[in-house]
Amino acid sequence: MKTVIDRYSRAKEEQQLVANPNTELKFWQREAASLRQQLHNLQENHRQLMGQNLSGLGVKELQNLENQLEMSLSSIRTKKDQLLVDEIHELNRKGSLIQQDNMELYRKVNQIRQENVELYKKLYEKEAAGEINQDSTTPYNFAVIENTNTPIHLELNTSPQESDIEQPAPPKLG
Repeated sequence: MKTVIDRYSRAKEEQQLVANPNTELKFWQREAASLRQQLHNLQENHRQLMGQNLSGLGVKELQNLENQLEMSLSSIRTKKDQLLVDEIHELNRKGSLIQQDNMELYRKVNQIRQENVELYKKLYEKEAAGEINQDSTTPYNFAVIENTNTPIHLELNTSPQESDIEQPAPPKLG
């Protein structure tokens, strides 16, 4: 209610300012004095909240200041707790997404392992039937590990033919 009355008074004074430059000067001087007083009050309040200049305060004023600080701390703690809870929920959500991705990758690895076992069995059957040419020039050997409880280790072995190729010597300096 007080702010509405203050705004009304200011609006009324502003209308009168247009008519007289002396009144306008007085208005701005009062406005500047009011702003200086507000600044001083805010600075004093800030110092008191920081625990400075408390010597002039009585018991009731100190209790009011203490209550104000406790309410502020409570509000800060509530905000901090909410932020931590939100962060925990977000991390749990991300963790479940990662777990789902991990399960999908595990399923794919098992599928590939099964396909490798089937290919190995086919190769073994063809080898036993004598259908595979042992003089193949393929320089790579693949090993399939059938134990599903161990991690997959794929190795690429080069044949001795590649090691017989002469490597160029590094250039000599100086």
